[in-house]
Amino acid sequence: QVQLVESGGGLVQAGGSLRLSCAFSGRTYRRYDMGWFRQAPGQEREFVAATTWSGDTDYADSVKGRFTISKGNAKNTVYLQMNSLKPEDTAVYYCAARVTGEGTQYNYWGQGTQVTVSS
Repeated sequence: QVQLVESGGGLVQAGGSLRLSCAFSGRTYRRYDMGWFRQAPGQEREFVAATTWSGDTDYADSVKGRFTISKGNAKNTVYLQMNSLKPEDTAVYYCAARVTGEGTQYNYWGQGTQVTVSS
């Protein structure tokens, strides 16, 4: 069974930075693509960033140039470095995983971590 646990959320002023972490456990012998998503109150969950097993990355237009997704050395941790934060980045941020090569849907999700950006 795969488990994802996010941490690093909090309250920050506009223009500030936060780094989110996602600890991945269970079935680590498989290859996984990892993603970050977010959901603001009253809105649908949206894609933020993703990295494949091989290291390719992708970002939502709204965060390009400000956010960076990366993996830890042991590849069981994924980070989301968020710089130049804006109030509209306020949301619950979720880490997600999918088995590499088995479709586009993310099958495993963390519980989420709150990010609040004050103006």
